[in-house]
Amino acid sequence: MQELNQTQIAQRLDQLTELSVQLGSSHDTDTLLERILIVAKSMTNADGGTLYRPSEDKRHLDFAILINDTLQTHQGGVSGRPISAPGVPLFDDNGEKNLASVAAYAAHFGLSVNIEDVYKADVFNFSGMVKFDQLRHYHSQSFLTVPMSDHEGELVGVLQLINAKDKDTGAIRAFTQTDQRFIEALAAQGAVALTHQRLIAQLEELLEALVNLINIGIDEKSPYTGRHCQFVPELTMMLAEAVHATETGPMAGFRMTDADRKELWLAGLLHDCGKITTPVHVVDKATKLETIFDRIALIDTRFELLLRDAEIAALKRKLEAGGDHAAIDAELAAQQAALRADRDFIRAANVGGEGMQAADQDRVRAIAQRRWTGPDGAERDFLDADEVMNLTIKFGTLTESERKQINNHISMTIRMLEALPWPKHLKNVPEYAGGHHERVDGKGYPRGLTKDQMSVPARLMAIADIFEALTAKDRPYKKGKMLSESLRILGNFSLNGHIDPDLFDIFIRSKIYLQFAHKNMDEKQIDVIDEALIPGYTP
Repeated sequence: MQELNQTQIAQRLDQLTELSVQLGSSHDTDTLLERILIVAKSMTNADGGTLYRPSEDKRHLDFAILINDTLQTHQGGVSGRPISAPGVPLFDDNGEKNLASVAAYAAHFGLSVNIEDVYKADVFNFSGMVKFDQLRHYHSQSFLTVPMSDHEGELVGVLQLINAKDKDTGAIRAFTQTDQRFIEALAAQGAVALTHQRLIAQLEELLEALVNLINIGIDEKSPYTGRHCQFVPELTMMLAEAVHATETGPMAGFRMTDADRKELWLAGLLHDCGKITTPVHVVDKATKLETIFDRIALIDTRFELLLRDAEIAALKRKLEAGGDHAAIDAELAAQQAALRADRDFIRAANVGGEGMQAADQDRVRAIAQRRWTGPDGAERDFLDADEVMNLTIKFGTLTESERKQINNHISMTIRMLEALPWPKHLKNVPEYAGGHHERVDGKGYPRGLTKDQMSVPARLMAIADIFEALTAKDRPYKKGKMLSESLRILGNFSLNGHIDPDLFDIFIRSKIYLQFAHKNMDEKQIDVIDEALIPGYTP
């Protein structure tokens, strides 16, 4: 059989070089595999070709691509047509290696198999191929099967070519040794490219797993925060897609690639990762007096002691000669009613609200001046300084120092994320995640950035973070607000420099708020919305 001349060898080397360049720039596995198979067919002038990939359990070789020119068949790969043929088993029912199949043999031993005429070969079982030939009126003859292995010797695929043809006569010929060596070189290139893609995919999977690991830790520490870390990226992406689709107005130039979307999604998942360092009794502080436990129980006990002491004092007075029992009972009832009223007030004050009145704060301080006798027999003020400070918190349940601890989570988020060696396509994750508490007027934290200093994705996430927090009904320190109230608050934020008004306009105009509400909010919170009444929005 005539071997290749120098010109033909040079042509094949050019094909290998060109393929090497293409494989290095390809990011789609199906496209990469198909390119390998097509070049292999072209290089050897083969009539057909198959590319197998090992199954997940490494028990079979699954068909990835099947091409045959004579039969006009193209399945798998980028064709979009599925391959109906079953995979090739690598092991039999007893767990022994399947050596009857040429593809399985090449896979097990990492050796190329070159067969001149399968109808004359008695080493392998070609009964299935014979049935195929009879059914399709085809004649399989020469086979070249080449395994593809990575740098560790692990199988990544098997390349099989069928029926090499003479370029001049079109007659079926055997695959030459030169054919085999070129295809082995091509398979090695393909294996490197596949391994490169697989390693990138594994690194990305590892990164996503680490992100989930952090969120699992946050969720275990504080379940509602874990829920928040799932909903904020979801809402962020909904708004981002709406902005991406905008064709008019100030945001018309914003566009995202798939890489941009992945970067923003990861930033959303990690936007509160710093909360893993925040003390759980601060993160989950449901009432003003809560630390490791709610100290309201201690104050209830003190009230019970005062009620008891008042009753004991009344009984002692009744035992004295000449005491007016009716007057004593009336005085006791009044004392105990006042104590119970103060107790009920303190219980109500312990629940955080939107704004505690100055008169109520003064009443807490007045109640603190009551005297009671402690377990050590010493008389003291009814409430200590720390209890007074907590019970007079004007907004929410956090003291100033506790609020600083909560706010510090964003600084920790930035520190944690900036400590990671992010690849180029994810380099903005720390900036996106670290900017969701900034304000467009520069009064946010931790860096006091203005609108011009913040990226669009960071400003997007700020809106998502606030809206999710307003509507969430699972927070221990607050109730979920009605949809209309949440939009009113968010609208006022767009007017006072808190959030980007251009993004807020798209948030309302695209009805992102309604999509999110129907998917994730309690239906009881979703009331009728008149968009004309939303502050900062013009229909």
